[in-house]
Amino acid sequence: MRFSGGAWEGLAPAGGPADNCVRYIGDLQMASILVVSGKSKGYYFPLKEQTVTVGRDEACDVQILDERVSRRHMQLRHDDGTKNYYASDLQSANGVFVNGQQISQEAPLTDGDAIIIGESKLFFSSRNFLDSDEALSHFKHRGERGKSTLIE
Repeated sequence: MRFSGGAWEGLAPAGGPADNCVRYIGDLQMASILVVSGKSKGYYFPLKEQTVTVGRDEACDVQILDERVSRRHMQLRHDDGTKNYYASDLQSANGVFVNGQQISQEAPLTDGDAIIIGESKLFFSSRNFLDSDEALSHFKHRGERGKSTLIE
């Protein structure tokens, strides 16, 4: 998480170091990343329409605290022409997996894609949210409460 251009980029979960921070959204429609498992679980990162570096190093735009994540692990690139985001592996030690498939070249991202780096799972969304709770709510599957559990 860092403060840039008058706005907080990356929000920690409630009770975390950014608990009292407010992020300006305005009229921007930007994509976002939500960390759903691993040491950084609950962290939410809005993505501006730019290239973003993801890794363990504090110099990365999105820092993921995971010993199996390389210092500079992955890049998320926004294409101004197509308005899409693309993920690429920055020669990481443990690879980048999008929806269970390891990527060897730049891969397009769509809303709801699951990205695994190290032992951390991230969800990509093509929209932004007010906070990590709203982002998590977006990814929850509805209708599971009434289903029976299968027993083998």
